[in-house]
Amino acid sequence: MLFPSPDGAGTLLKVRVIPGARKNQVAGEEGGRLKVRLQAPPLEGKANAALQKFLAASLGLKKNRIRLVSGQRSRDKLLMLEGVALDDALQVIKSTVERE
Repeated sequence: MLFPSPDGAGTLLKVRVIPGARKNQVAGEEGGRLKVRLQAPPLEGKANAALQKFLAASLGLKKNRIRLVSGQRSRDKLLMLEGVALDDALQVIKSTVERE
């Protein structure tokens, strides 16, 4: 689910997005990916923007530190958490999953 970026700029996070949910929430792990339910529809990048905003709030990061690397039109996405060390990201993700 989490691994260091090849260039050392941060941590990469694999996410599986479920759009059109009743509420925004982290729903555990599925297939080695963080499963996130979003209210936003999968239209015109709305779910991608909602994912960035939700994860920024959940992880305590600024939105501009979360960048979509791949999966623009897919439910399976790869995100870069810029400037976040792997150990720090693991702790934050673990606490976020436990909270939800």
